[in-house]
Amino acid sequence: MSLTENTLKNFNFGYVDYIVFAFMLTVSASIGAYFGFFSKSKNTTDEYLLGSKKMKTIPVAISLVASQLSGIAIMSIPAETYSYGFAYIYLVLSNILVVPTLTYIIVPVFYENSISNCYEYLQIRFNKSTRRLVTLSFVLNACMMLPVYMFVPSLAFSQVTGINIHLINTIVCSICVFYTMLGGIKAVVWTDVVQAMVMLFSVVLVGVLGVLKVGGLTKVFENANAGGRLDISYSFDPRIRSSFYSLFISGYLMWTGHIGLNQICVQRIVSLPTIQQAKRALTITGIGIIIIMSFNAFTGILMFARYFGCDPILAAVVEKPDKLMPFFVQDVVGHLKGMPGVFISCVFSASLSTMSAILNSLAGVVYFDYIKPSIRHTEARANAIMKIFVVLMGCYCIASGLIVQKFNSILQTIITITGINTGAVVGVFLLGMFVPRVNGKVAVTSVTFSILTMLWIIVNAQIRFKTGQIKYEPLPTSLNNCDFHDFRAIIANISTPAISNLPLTKEVPLLTTAFGSNQDFSIYDITFYWYKVLGVVFVWLLAIPLSYVWKSNEEKLNPKLFTPFVRRFLIQNSIEMEEMPLKPPKYIESNASTTIAIASNVKENNKST
Repeated sequence: MSLTENTLKNFNFGYVDYIVFAFMLTVSASIGAYFGFFSKSKNTTDEYLLGSKKMKTIPVAISLVASQLSGIAIMSIPAETYSYGFAYIYLVLSNILVVPTLTYIIVPVFYENSISNCYEYLQIRFNKSTRRLVTLSFVLNACMMLPVYMFVPSLAFSQVTGINIHLINTIVCSICVFYTMLGGIKAVVWTDVVQAMVMLFSVVLVGVLGVLKVGGLTKVFENANAGGRLDISYSFDPRIRSSFYSLFISGYLMWTGHIGLNQICVQRIVSLPTIQQAKRALTITGIGIIIIMSFNAFTGILMFARYFGCDPILAAVVEKPDKLMPFFVQDVVGHLKGMPGVFISCVFSASLSTMSAILNSLAGVVYFDYIKPSIRHTEARANAIMKIFVVLMGCYCIASGLIVQKFNSILQTIITITGINTGAVVGVFLLGMFVPRVNGKVAVTSVTFSILTMLWIIVNAQIRFKTGQIKYEPLPTSLNNCDFHDFRAIIANISTPAISNLPLTKEVPLLTTAFGSNQDFSIYDITFYWYKVLGVVFVWLLAIPLSYVWKSNEEKLNPKLFTPFVRRFLIQNSIEMEEMPLKPPKYIESNASTTIAIASNVKENNKST
């Protein structure tokens, strides 16, 4: 059998792979069935959403990592670093600052106020309108993101099997809905633990075998450096797509918002009995995210080193970067029986963990914020309504796959969508915890202003993409070394016309690219990585001046509503106020003598009358 036939044969999804994939789905469904039918637990909302606040540190930490490591991370982060370089690692490393921010500034406020829904804090600190506004943004954001999270693994499965994307999407969404609906937060956490193990094993194995295939780490970095994938931009120009500053600052706000100020994660954090356990879980989560996300970012560099001088995308073997990872996995481990199945299980595990977490928390938020005020609440009725809602959202995800299929860069789409409201949400929570003088009226106005302004910027930016004023072309690749890599036969067999129809170079007009701009500055041209930063800035820029116009009564605020650092100053001021006499002694004495004089005058007047 020729080399060509051998290689092509490896690009098949065999019966062993199907068995591995089916086993992963069966385990996930079984966990849901166990907690739904056999676990001896109460049928209460506290049990369904928080596990009766008896969850364990390690499972919750693993679950938090798994929920951040979606199928998008597995598929699109390697595509990002393959196309635009290794600078993405700075977004990952921003977690170094995120963990202390959460453990010492944000999470203590939730625990000391016995908050199980992070949006409840906004009602206590500001007013009900602020809570409803931010909750609405969370619901809309989740509805936009859910179909994307689930579509990515279906894309990978279709790439290696040829099975219809929407059929796969329907089957897997149904399984996720099944175990989330039945088992609640306990099923979500424990399936996350199983799925995280699959993810870690797959990512590490593909990375190690990929390095060996290329010829060692030295060779990987030599090829990456020659292709410009290790170049880092330290420019302050906000139009550059991936600079150190845009990635690190945006990453800091993104992770803070996603882990510490989003009900999807907060729900699991506060399910731990004590704040000490929560802090330990967050520390483990931060370390876990850095390790596994770094592996993902490195995988993109590894793919470039493997196909250095023989780009499968340029050769039209792979349609777009988001589909390159399955191709690479089949290339590297396709000869090992069951390994393609393990990788596809990895991608699905990542997406299932994210989707189940969103469904569970979304059901709780929608019920308690929108449904409960309009009905007669009972625990059994609440659980039934939340389970029905989970099913309906699953149907919505299946139907929305038809739209997601048309997206070009899924990672860019995700960050752009979340850029509309994430900055505003982070901004208003930080306002509440740091600035006592800001009241509810100021908070609502500032959040509304930030969201609408970001929506305006993002819509105009998308228009400029459509008209060609912004164009993010990836770093250059070539097909010059296909013979050296022995890929020529594969390319010829899979897509013969690709070599002869390579795109010709054209003169670049006035436009903003991924690496610079030759036109006048416009805020619509800034990279999507800055969107979250802008959202926070807009909230604070309006809120601080307005807090001097619409003043609040700071004396009535509970010090526990503020972060421990701010709280010390509030308590100190209140102690000083309590120790201060109501009136100065001189004023009291003069006031007393005046009173006596007035009384004697009254007596004299009475006598004369």
